[in-house]
Amino acid sequence: METINILVVDDDREIVNAICKLLESEGYKTLKAYDGLDAIDILNQNTVHLIILDIMMPNQDGLTTTMKIRNEKNIPIILLSAKTQESDIVLGLSMGADDYIPKPFSLAILTTKIQNMMRTRRHML
Repeated sequence: METINILVVDDDREIVNAICKLLESEGYKTLKAYDGLDAIDILNQNTVHLIILDIMMPNQDGLTTTMKIRNEKNIPIILLSAKTQESDIVLGLSMGADDYIPKPFSLAILTTKIQNMMRTRRHML
């Protein structure tokens, strides 16, 4: 089976480490970034199959990062955010995210959504 690389982007290092630890236990390879600018750099230097991206970050927020990624790549993006209003969710999805998970979130739901996205992408290729 092909190794799946997931980029986890959040300015909260504890969240990044917890998500990465969980994903690695599920057999995924993880890459870490702590703002949108770092995420773009990592994307330009690595093969990434899926991105988990926080919205509210310093230097470059997740929505701007999503738009920049969408201009160049068609990688699945799951937004994580403490912004839970319907308008925030609609905005995130309309800017190119494939899914939106409000914080606090369930790690089980996150991993299930990742598995479903990767299964769907394999069938589309």
